[in-house]
Amino acid sequence: MNEHRIERAEVFVVGPDVERYTWAEGMTGQFMSNIILRLTAASGLQGFAGAAMITPHCFDRAVGETLRHVLPDVLGRHPGERETVWKDMRNLGTPMVPQAHSLVDIALWDMAARQAQMPLHQFLGGARDKILSYASTPLLADNQAYIDYVGERHDEGFKAVKFHCWCVPERDLPMCEAVKKHFDGKDLELMLDVEQRYDLQGALKAARLLSDLDFRWFEAPLVDSDIEGYREIRRQSTVPVIAAGNTWTDLQMLTQAAKAGAWSALRVDATICGGITPLRKIMGLAEALGMDVEIQCWGYTLTQAANLHVMLAYRNCTYFEQPVPYPAFEYGSFDVIRTDKQGYVHAPKGHGLGIGIDWKAVEKAAILQFEVR
Repeated sequence: MNEHRIERAEVFVVGPDVERYTWAEGMTGQFMSNIILRLTAASGLQGFAGAAMITPHCFDRAVGETLRHVLPDVLGRHPGERETVWKDMRNLGTPMVPQAHSLVDIALWDMAARQAQMPLHQFLGGARDKILSYASTPLLADNQAYIDYVGERHDEGFKAVKFHCWCVPERDLPMCEAVKKHFDGKDLELMLDVEQRYDLQGALKAARLLSDLDFRWFEAPLVDSDIEGYREIRRQSTVPVIAAGNTWTDLQMLTQAAKAGAWSALRVDATICGGITPLRKIMGLAEALGMDVEIQCWGYTLTQAANLHVMLAYRNCTYFEQPVPYPAFEYGSFDVIRTDKQGYVHAPKGHGLGIGIDWKAVEKAAILQFEVR
């Protein structure tokens, strides 16, 4: 394994000029940095990972700057030490931006799968090679815009759509009713995500209506830590309820929330929860408790790919989150992930993550770039 010890790490914080979206009333167009990590071993073996950092007003460099302090301790390690490296990063005394740790872990998994000459989902277990997806919308103008948008996605093959909306019950709920009525009987699942912006009374009102409308799930009505509030929503409604999945990501915290009955399924993102190493533990926890993990995929193609491979390695995830429209999320990738006419996304071809990176485009849009060796 000595020949596969890491001798160089490169970081690119990419801020492309692409369309910027909002997903709540009052938000400005969000800037989404794509932080890409490339690890290179003495043998020439490489591993890649990408994570998004979404901020208002300007592109954020925090993940890249955090990696300056993390990567020196990654040099000299090899992909067979993933668990040890993850625990070493987790046990640092000072909390750090979680995407930084996640990038290191995912890149090590990518390296290991490339070394084995296997697609990552097969290296992880290979439960399947495709999964149904849902179209994850941006905020749109009005009810008719949502009806038109859902119709377009349905015509493309999507079997499910999740609404990002105003996050105001008085506007969101009539929109949900209008779309449900328009597409009733069309073999289309609907979800609502309100970005943790409701209070308990608004969430209860929404949950009762979404139960009547037979929505597939109600996402992030309250802040993730409001366990008692989530329990109350589940007591007073039948719609499945899940968290946002951006803050309660630690295995012990998720165990407590799951055993308390806060959520119908767990929700995390490999690029936020610390990487594939902890996500595998979360998948096992959920399976032991008879639960699914509805993994996030909002981000650029490398982010989508890391999460998709975990979904395909296990069976307790029902949908891939497909951010749409596609182009803004595909910058810098030669290989992209798109939903087919039957409503599925398929495993990327090739070893590891299986995503070819357009390094010229990455370097062109890089707002921060450095090397550690």
